[in-house]
Amino acid sequence: MHHVRVERPKLFLRIRSAADNRALSLLFFIESIVVRLIQPLSENNKRPILGIKVVKVEKTIRIAVFPVAGLGTRFLPATKAVPKEMLTVVDKPVIQYVVDEAIEAGIEHFVFVTGRGKAVIQDYFDIQFELEQTLKARNKSAELSLLQTLQPSAGQTSFTRQQEPLGLGHAVWCARDIVGHEPFALLLPDMIMRGEKACLKGMVELYEKTGGNIVAVEECAPDQAHKYGIVDVGDALEGGFKITQMVEKPAKGTAPSNFFINGRYILQPEIFEILSTQERGAGNEIQLTDGMLKLANDQPFAGYHFKGQTFDCGSKDGFILANVAFAIERADIRPSIEDELKALLAALK
Repeated sequence: MHHVRVERPKLFLRIRSAADNRALSLLFFIESIVVRLIQPLSENNKRPILGIKVVKVEKTIRIAVFPVAGLGTRFLPATKAVPKEMLTVVDKPVIQYVVDEAIEAGIEHFVFVTGRGKAVIQDYFDIQFELEQTLKARNKSAELSLLQTLQPSAGQTSFTRQQEPLGLGHAVWCARDIVGHEPFALLLPDMIMRGEKACLKGMVELYEKTGGNIVAVEECAPDQAHKYGIVDVGDALEGGFKITQMVEKPAKGTAPSNFFINGRYILQPEIFEILSTQERGAGNEIQLTDGMLKLANDQPFAGYHFKGQTFDCGSKDGFILANVAFAIERADIRPSIEDELKALLAALK
């Protein structure tokens, strides 16, 4: 499946204000409409029309959104001063695992929707000149190289604020002006995963075949389905299936399947228009699921069946399990903790 890339004449624009930025976004939106109209003519005539050359390329997902404005109340008092996304699993903050997954999937632009008390996340993804100079002076090349590897390139990160905690749907909507008019990935930062293939990478591969909207799903025990957002299973696809229905936390015994949404999405930009008028739902918040249900009336949704393991680091038990699971995978850590872990487990019997 393909979309088009526009090769436009070079324009030199100076953006002075938010109004200028909105005007430029409108210009690009109008351009996309023009491209749709002239694409057949340009392809048939093999030459530019109106100075615009249309080139077929494979679909790509360039932008990922990370909603990190949550208060982390389940981890109080630890999260009173430290964002929950900065709590560490072994020796990396939770948010780093999620960003690493996005990088592996080919993401080029990382958009963080933050709130009050989250400035440390922005600092974390910035260069710390004094620290790097100290590492250089002490010949700690391994540590310096690690920091530089984790650091996104200049211009790859954007930060915007969600002033009020109005739900996941509202957090996604806050990224609308940065994302613009292109499909994007959405990664919930509480959820970290391990598997033979990174979850988002598999989703992007499925998206390149199907287009539309993709959600990652896993199987749960049928008697646990009432705790999750559940999807119904339609026709099979390579690596997943078509979704015919989505239900947020169905009543016990009414779930259409045992496939739950695990916190990874690829969404089309039309979701922003839907969320802009979305009424508050459960918890008096703007729910993303409600917006996706409306989007599903006009666009297809597919489920990517992730067969790895997901840890909900927004819960205490999931956070502890993630630390154990990732620690025993480390050759530099496992030998020193393996016997102690076995002894702790034996004491429970």
